Amino acid sequence: MDSKEDMEVHHNNLLYYNQMLDNNHTIKENVVVQKKGSSSFSSQKVDFSSYMASPEGYEMVVYPLYFLFIPYVVGALFIFLFIASGNFSVFQQLDMSAFLIVWMIGYEIVATALLVGILVNFLKYDDNQNKRRNF
Repeated sequence: MDSKEDMEVHHNNLLYYNQMLDNNHTIKENVVVQKKGSSSFSSQKVDFSSYMASPEGYEMVVYPLYFLFIPYVVGALFIFLFIASGNFSVFQQLDMSAFLIVWMIGYEIVATALLVGILVNFLKYDDNQNKRRNF
């Protein structure tokens, strides 16, 4: 028969053993969370549908149209506002038949705006928002 002291030592050993198992499990869990939680800015998923409206199923038609017409409209607005100084009679005298030139001006403006937006989002990106804190 075990004495009271032996039973108490056995009970303490079991408590210690259970604490060690629990700590080991917690450490492994934190390591897994940190590995899954660490992601870089460039590894994020980009979904164009959240930025550009298009009918479902017609994305392959709408996106090329956006690629053609958005830079052209931006280029035409730039020419109207900055070259013609907002004067419609001067704007009418300009040769707007050079689609490619107007499109390239607008493309550069749109590309610059997108790159500045990406830079701002990169600087605002917080990698620690998904990580669990270890105390």
